[in-house]
Amino acid sequence: MDRELSEEELQDLFAWIDKIPLSRPKRHITRDFSDGVMAAEVVKYYFPKLVDLHNYIPANSTQQKLSNWSLLNRKVFSKLDFNVPEDMVKKITLNTTGVIVPVLSSLREKIYKKLEHTTNNLLDLGDCDTRNQEKPHTEIYQAEGKLVAQFAEMKKDEKNKQKNSKLQNAVQLYSDMDPNLLLVLQEKEQAIMALKETVEILQMKVSRLEHLVHLKDMRIEDLTRHLETYKARGNVH
Repeated sequence: MDRELSEEELQDLFAWIDKIPLSRPKRHITRDFSDGVMAAEVVKYYFPKLVDLHNYIPANSTQQKLSNWSLLNRKVFSKLDFNVPEDMVKKITLNTTGVIVPVLSSLREKIYKKLEHTTNNLLDLGDCDTRNQEKPHTEIYQAEGKLVAQFAEMKKDEKNKQKNSKLQNAVQLYSDMDPNLLLVLQEKEQAIMALKETVEILQMKVSRLEHLVHLKDMRIEDLTRHLETYKARGNVH
């Protein structure tokens, strides 16, 4: 977490943060994230059910900042298999330059990993009966779709970066090769990357179908519990 980021990695991280709608203007990253509120907002953007923003109070006092970060570690980051060490938290709350950047970078990695499993364990309850959905279940279903779309977009960006990097490496490695042969190699590389992306999309669709089946099972269990409760009340009377 204390690894120094390259200039390219920094720009990529800042671009990622800029895409997230936060409650305060982003002016100075060290001060912006010192009280932990915007870090909570970043996680909530991807996982709305994990964060209750009213628990995180914007603050100038070190004590309240420490309280916010402590709560984040216990209630939110722990669910992402992530933790900010106490010594780093203290430095963040004191606006120590260079500390928050690697923390945010590590947090982003944990968010990406969590999103990879979103279609399997995102929701604790839901309803996949699209013909007769209640409003709360509809909202949850829409939130799920939003997160899956975000993950797909991020994976697409990663694949594009990998593809461009590999093509550049190929050009450098075979710079003395016949141009026609080099063009064939590049086309083959692009075809392979496209096939890999297709396989990944199909895998995501399979995971999503499995998740929908899981939601249906949970809905059946929920209705069964309601029925048993109704019968129990009838027996009492």
